[in-house]
This record gives sequence, structure tokens and C-alpha cells, in this order.
Amino acid sequence: MKQEHHHITPAMVLLLAVASGLIAANLYYAQPLVGPISAATGLDPGAAGLIVTLTQIGYCLGLAFIVPLGDLLENRRLAVTLLGATALALLGAALAGNAAAFLAAAFCIGLCSVAAQVLVPFAAHLSATERRGQTVGTVMSGLLMGIMLARPASSLVADAFGWHAIFFISTAAIATLALVLHFRLPKRVPEGDYHYGALLASMWTLLRTTPVLRRRAAYQACMFGAFSLFWTTAPLVLASPAFGLSQSGIAVFALLGVAGAIVSPLAGKRADQGKSRSNTLWALLAGAAAFGAPLLVHGGREFALVLLVLCGVVLDMGVTACLVTGQRAIFALGAETRSRLNGLYISIFFAGGALGSSLGGWTWADYGWHGVLLAGLLFPLLALLLFMTERRA
Repeated sequence: MKQEHHHITPAMVLLLAVASGLIAANLYYAQPLVGPISAATGLDPGAAGLIVTLTQIGYCLGLAFIVPLGDLLENRRLAVTLLGATALALLGAALAGNAAAFLAAAFCIGLCSVAAQVLVPFAAHLSATERRGQTVGTVMSGLLMGIMLARPASSLVADAFGWHAIFFISTAAIATLALVLHFRLPKRVPEGDYHYGALLASMWTLLRTTPVLRRRAAYQACMFGAFSLFWTTAPLVLASPAFGLSQSGIAVFALLGVAGAIVSPLAGKRADQGKSRSNTLWALLAGAAAFGAPLLVHGGREFALVLLVLCGVVLDMGVTACLVTGQRAIFALGAETRSRLNGLYISIFFAGGALGSSLGGWTWADYGWHGVLLAGLLFPLLALLLFMTERRA
């Protein structure tokens, strides 16, 4: 059942972009609420980090064991089933009365939120080859905006209505989304004739035999490491005496950073035009500039704050452009392996993100903001060194 060259309508692209953003946001709602959630559920302060860690572990396991099913099972049913499970996990988090119940819900939220990574290859399948990069870019801009908006949204909702509210709201949103996608998405039955075990076994073979995947995943792991390091530590420096911002001020700062996601469709369009190499170079240079500028340019509090906002936007632009260019490259390798390639790509660069988050907290505690900027600069510089070894197509 070959469905490689559907004409995807702008309305469908918008729906998939909004869907991806709503799903991805679930991974980040709990991050700014770790304090009140721990207090309410009786979680030991030393173990509070588990809330975020278990969500991420669930997501990584979902990427490895659930996303590849997009090459085996009918895609619409897979996405809708995962959304139903996500809604139940969110409801569990909202109603959790003790630490064990909340942590179990957090793990399940991460595991089932890989529905977003079922939808991204779906968008590629529905798109004509010559517009695939632009389509994937638009869907990914939705996903990235979901990631960036989640933290300020949950902070503001929790301030107004308590921490449970964001999970109740998201339960309703995801359940509604499941219904909409059930009625709006076309069916897509993959052509592959695999058993599940063989499908998983093929992942290692794909990684070993696909140099484009390894290279693009390495670039993005470096960029996502830089991204995670910046957005883990920026709220800490903004709340410190150097800036003295309130939680609402930090939320506004995070909202301004979302502007970086606007380059996503543009990066996809340039990749469609064969400009992937220059896309990548500019993206990596943007990442380096975001950490280099505050090290080189100094001024008063207002100047430093404006510079930091600009650096956040430039970094997000670089991360977004690199991500979309990479997905355009791996989605061009063939429809029958697209879900597995996407699962590998995302899981590798999420590992980079996990490294960046943990390194950020440790560097901030021991070496302050200057140390954070130096550590962050290393990620894009490493990617640039790797880029210099890339042979021109």
C-alpha cells in the first residue's frame, strides 16, 4: 500500500504541528514544579530530580521500543492509542496522592509521549519529496514550541491554580487531540513485513550501516546538549542576584526564546533546495555565537539581560535549523525504515540533551555562569570540528 506522495494540505500540516507541540510539552510541565510536587506527594527533596529523570527514561525507552512500530503497525491507530495512554498517565499525575503514584505516572507520560515521533515521520510520508523538508520543518517548529512553552505555561498555571491544574488541562487537551486525529488522519499501513523482534534487531544494523544517520545524530546531540545546558541554567542565573528576576520574569524570558523556532520551515525549505551543508554550518556557528558572545561582550544589568535573550533566540534558531536539516536528510533514505531512523536519531540526540542538563547543573554549582558559558561553547565547537571532516556531496 504505497502512500509516499500524498498531497498534504496546509491545514493537515498545521494540525500535525500543533499535535506534536501539545504532546512534547508533556515532557516538561513537571520541571519547574518539582518543589511543590515533592512537597505535596511527600517525595524526599534529595530524590526530587527523579520526577524529571523518570520522564526522560520513559521517553528514551519509548523511542527505542515503541517508535520503530511505525514501520510495522498502521500509523494512525498507533498514534491515537499512544495519545489515549498519555491522557490516562496525565490524569494519574493530576490525581497522584503519593510519591510512588506520581513517579509511575511521570514514567508513563514520558513513555507514551513518543506519539510525537510517530507523527513526524507520518508528516514526511504524506508529503511530496520536493516539499518534505518544509513540511517536516513546520511540524518540528510546533514540537519545539511545545518544548519551549511548556515550562513557562506550567509555572503560570501553577501560580494561579496550583500544580495539579496543568495536568488536568493537558489530560483534556490530549484526549481531545486523540479524537481529532482519529477522524482527520488518513490510514497508513507500512509495507515492511517484519516481526517485532526482527524490527528491533534491525536498529543496530541501521545505525552501523547508515553514516548519514550517525553524522546528523552527532551534530544534533552536540546542539541539543548546548540547548539543554543553556535552558537548565538560564533560570538559575536569572533568579540569582546578578539579575534578580521573579518566576514570572523567568517565564517571560523563556517565552521570548520561542522566537528561535520560527526558522524551522525556512531551514526545511533550504534543505529541499539542496542547501543542507550551509544550513548546518550556519546552525553550528549560531550555537557557538550564543555562548561566545556573553564571554566576549560585557555591560550593565540591562545590557546583559538583552544580550542573554538574544543569545537564547540565536541558540534556539541554531538547534532548530540543525534538527530539521538532519531529519530531512534521514527521511530521504527511504519510507520503509523512516520510523526506525527517526527513533534512533531522536534517542541519540536526547542522550546529548541529558548530558547537557546534568553538566549544566554541576557546572553552575561549581564554576558559576562563566563556567556554564565555557562548557556550553564546547558542544557546538565539537560539532564544528566534526563538520570539517564532512565530504562535500
